[in-house]
Amino acid sequence: MKDIQIIGFDADDTLWVNQTYFDEAEYKFRELLSDYLPFEQISGELLKIEIQNMPLLGFGVKAFTISMIEAALKISENKISHEALSQIVEIGKGIMQKPVELLDGVEHVLTRLNGRYKLVVVTKGDLLDQERKLKGSALEHFFHHVEIVSDKQKDDYSKLLKQLDCHPDNFLMIGNSMKSDIVPVLDIGAHAAYVPFHSTWAHEATEQKVFNPRLIRIDTIAEILPYLE
Repeated sequence: MKDIQIIGFDADDTLWVNQTYFDEAEYKFRELLSDYLPFEQISGELLKIEIQNMPLLGFGVKAFTISMIEAALKISENKISHEALSQIVEIGKGIMQKPVELLDGVEHVLTRLNGRYKLVVVTKGDLLDQERKLKGSALEHFFHHVEIVSDKQKDDYSKLLKQLDCHPDNFLMIGNSMKSDIVPVLDIGAHAAYVPFHSTWAHEATEQKVFNPRLIRIDTIAEILPYLE
């Protein structure tokens, strides 16, 4: 860690609560469709449609809402009522109206690291919603740079480091998704710290075993401090 100059932070479920709200929304969606399929089958159909839509819609609340509507039409064979479709739209809007709830230790960690390192946010999702959450978090002043990307692959991180004029040896990424925040960062030769959240979107879940000397596993974000101070 002695060569680290820039630290990237994932936003959703690393800085603040996110997946919990999507889980609540999906539960309401499954209740609406419960006359057509069992809960688990509804979730499976929704996930398949979300994945199919990713190349066109990307990630975030808007993409999720459109996928819920499409899944509802498919599951019900176009028999779902206009009222239920309206409820699905409101379920999606409801996610965007949730308060920004910081995770424990986040503000303390940013305060301790601020001034010692350049801190950046690296997140994917809907642009307006991510900007709303960042503003609502009152954390903006800690960050040198904010990058809201359509995806988090090796090339996305390489472009970011080039933009920041940062060598991979000097970059650390902290996040809760092994698939998006950790593996692609390690693949370009940078450092990563994995801090899991209690709930993970099925598309982000992975059984891949990762062993790498540049990977740190921590249980809470505050546990990164001894490595950096």
